[in-house]
Amino acid sequence: MPQLGETVTEGTITRWAKQVGDQIAEDEVLFEVSTDKVDSEVPSPVAGVVSEILVPEGETVDVGTRLAVISDGGEAPAAPAAAQADEGTAPAPEPPVAEAAPASASAAPAADVATPNGSAVVAPPGTGQPAPEPSTPAPVQQEQREAASGSEDGAPGRVLSPVVRRLIAEHNLDPNQIPGTGAGGRITRSDVLSVIDRRNGGAAPAAAPSAPAAKGAPAAPTPAPAAGGVAPVQAFGPAQAGERDEIVPFTNIRRRTAEHMIRSKHTSAHTMVAVEVDYFGVEKARSAAKAAFREAEGFGLTYLPFITRAVVDALEDFPHVNSSVGEDSLIVHRDVNIGIAVDLDFGGLLVPVIHQADGKRLRALARDISGLAAKARSKRLTMDDISDGTFTITNAGPFGTFITVPVINQPQVAILSTDGVKKRPVVVEMPDGSDGIAVHPVGNLVMSWDHRAFDGAYAAAFVRAIKDILETRDWSAEL
Repeated sequence: MPQLGETVTEGTITRWAKQVGDQIAEDEVLFEVSTDKVDSEVPSPVAGVVSEILVPEGETVDVGTRLAVISDGGEAPAAPAAAQADEGTAPAPEPPVAEAAPASASAAPAADVATPNGSAVVAPPGTGQPAPEPSTPAPVQQEQREAASGSEDGAPGRVLSPVVRRLIAEHNLDPNQIPGTGAGGRITRSDVLSVIDRRNGGAAPAAAPSAPAAKGAPAAPTPAPAAGGVAPVQAFGPAQAGERDEIVPFTNIRRRTAEHMIRSKHTSAHTMVAVEVDYFGVEKARSAAKAAFREAEGFGLTYLPFITRAVVDALEDFPHVNSSVGEDSLIVHRDVNIGIAVDLDFGGLLVPVIHQADGKRLRALARDISGLAAKARSKRLTMDDISDGTFTITNAGPFGTFITVPVINQPQVAILSTDGVKKRPVVVEMPDGSDGIAVHPVGNLVMSWDHRAFDGAYAAAFVRAIKDILETRDWSAEL
C-alpha cells in the first residue's frame, strides 16, 4: 500500500484492474485505492504475471501492507502465508507464527467500501507513518518510540495511528477497552468503528412520530418536565429504520466527509455574507468570445474563471482571507492557491488546487479549472494536485441555486459559493443620467468565513471587492 500523502496512514482497495493470472506491463494500472486524501489509480512497478492478490476489494489496510505478488510468469504462486511471513512491514517484532497473519487482519468490514469517486475531505495536520522499504526497520523503531511515550493516546504501551486516535477522542472511548485485531494486538480503524456501531445500536431511538420503532427495541423514556413545564434536553441516538425503510451503509468517502464536516463546524465560528452580482459585463465579453474560445481551447468558457480571477485580485487587498488560524495567531499565506470543488456524478467531491493562482490571467485560470476537473473525474489527480489550498470556491450555480452556505474547508478560514445566474430586471443609469429598467444576468455570491480570523466588516468588504471587479472590469480586453 503506497503512502499517498504525508498524513495518510491507510487506504481502501476499491478495485483490482487485474486478476490472478493476468499479464501486466510496467506502469499499467494495477488497482485503485481510496484514502482520506484522494482516490488514485496505482500503476504496477514491474512487468509480469499477477500470481497473488492478498487484499480483496473493499478492505482497508495500513500503508506498507503487501497487496499483491507479481511474478515473471515462470514461477509458481507463493502460498499466502509464506508471502505474509516474508513481509518486512510488520509494526513490531513478532514470532514466526504471528508474522504469518493475513494482511487483511486490520481491514475494515466489507460494507466500508469506497465508491470509485473522490472526496473533498481534507484531513487535519497529523503525523503520518512513511511507507518503508521491506528491509527498513523504521516502522518498528517508530512504534517502539510511540509505545514508550504512549500516554498521549490514553493507553500506555499501545500504538494508535492518527486516524484511530482521532476517532477515539471524538467518541470519548477508552482505548484500553477496545480489543485490537491488528498485528501485535494493535487497534485498527475497523475495531473502533465496530465499538461505535455497537454502542450506537444500544442507544434510544430518536422520537420521530412518523418513524415506527424497531421491533424489540425498548421505548424511549419520556423525560419529566422541568420547573416551569419545560422538558429537559434529551440526547438522541441514531435513527431506527422501519420495515419499509432502505438502509444504505456509509461508504468510506461518505463517512470521512461527515467526519470532516462535523470537525469543521466544531473548529470554526462559521458566519456567512452574501452579495448580488450583475454579470452584464462578464456575459457581454463571454458571449462575444465563447465560440472562438471553445475552438481554440477545446472547452467552454463559463462564469467560473471570471469569478476565480476576481477572487484572486481581491485577495491581494484582503490577505487575511487567505489564511489559517494557528495557536493564538493568524497564519497569512503569501501563496494564493485556489481550490475548486469538483462534483463526481453525485458520488463525492474533490477539491483540486490551482497553485500560484495570483500569477495567472483569465485564460490560464480557465485552462487549469478545466484540466483539474478532467483529472478529478478520470482519477488522475496526484497529491500535489489537492495539497496546500488556501481558499476554496464551490460552484453550485449550474443547478440554479439561489443561496448556498458552504462549510469551510479546514484549515482554511473562508470558502465562496457561486450560485445560479438568471436574467432579472435591474435598475440602470441611462446615458442622460436618468434611471431605467434593463434585463441583466444576476447571481449571488455567498462566503462562509471563520469569525476567529476577522470580523464582518472585513468579510463584507472582501466580497464587495469581488463584486466590483466582476461588474466594472473590461473583460473583453483581458480575453
